[in-house]
Amino acid sequence: MMSEHYPSIRIYNCIDERRSLLIRESVSITFYMKRSHQEVVQAVLRSLEVYRLAVGPQKLGWYADPYSGDWDELDDKGWAYIRQQMLEEPATSMWLSELPTTTGYDVIYRGNLLDICETDAVSAISFLLPTEYLEEHGPARARKLALELAAELPFNSGHAGLCFNFPEGLLGTAGALHDMRFRYPGLDVPEVRSTSYSIGLRVDGVHWMNFLGQPVLGALGGAAGLRTRLHSPDTTVQELGNEQAVVTLGQWPEAGDLEQGHTLPAYRELAHVLEPWLYLDRHSDEDLRRWERRFLD
Repeated sequence: MMSEHYPSIRIYNCIDERRSLLIRESVSITFYMKRSHQEVVQAVLRSLEVYRLAVGPQKLGWYADPYSGDWDELDDKGWAYIRQQMLEEPATSMWLSELPTTTGYDVIYRGNLLDICETDAVSAISFLLPTEYLEEHGPARARKLALELAAELPFNSGHAGLCFNFPEGLLGTAGALHDMRFRYPGLDVPEVRSTSYSIGLRVDGVHWMNFLGQPVLGALGGAAGLRTRLHSPDTTVQELGNEQAVVTLGQWPEAGDLEQGHTLPAYRELAHVLEPWLYLDRHSDEDLRRWERRFLD
C-alpha cells in the first residue's frame, strides 16, 4: 500500500530461481546502551516480550544461530536455546525473524562485553516492523510500542523511524540503495550490529522519534533546554524519567522526497541542535559521509 508519508519499496533477489524480498521500507525502533551484555540481558528479554505481545508471538518464527549463522525454527526448543545463550554468555548476539528468506518482523541484538571491547562499544537492540503495521494500527500505536520498549531499557540514546530493511552486511545492497537513500532522507540505512562497536555515547542520526539519555540530554539542558531550541510546530519533547526524554517530529514518520522538495525541516532543525553529539564521519566513502550529513548541509 502506497502512503503519502513514505514510498513503497520492494526490491527482490533471485537465487536459483527462487525470488525473495531483499529490501523494503520498514520501521526501526533501536536503542543503544553503554553497558555490558550481562548488565542489560534481563531488560532486553523483558523488552522482547513487550514486542512479541504487541505484534503477536507468531510473528517471530525463526532465529539465526549466533555461532553458525544458520536459520532454525523458533519453536520451544529454539526459544530455550536463545534464552540459554542470552543468560549464560558474557557477550552474544540474537537475530529473530518472521521468515529467514525475507524482511518483515525482526529483532536484532548485539550484546558486547565492554571490558574487552573498544572504549566506544555498547550493547544495542533493534526491533523492526513492516510498514503494514503502521497502516493497520496507525502511528499512535507504533509510538506507544516504542515508548513501552524504551521504558524497559537503560538506554543512552535510541530512535524510532523509517528505514530501509535489508539483511545487514549483505553484498549487493549498497548499489541498490544509493539513489533512494539520497532521495528519501527520512529513510535510515541501519547498521546496528556494526554501530554497536563504535557509537559510544553519541546519537545515531535524526529520526521520527529521538530518545535521548545521558550525557547528551544533560548537556542540552534537559527536556526544558531542548524545548527552547526547537520551534517546528509539530515537534514535541516528552520527559520519560530516569533523566531521559524523547523528541517526536510529527504525528507520522516521514520519508521526505528531495525530488518533490520535501526536505523535512523539523528533522533538519533537530539535526543542527544535536550536531555536536551526532555519530558522524565513521565511513571513509565520501558518498556515505555526505549521506550522514544530509540534514546538516
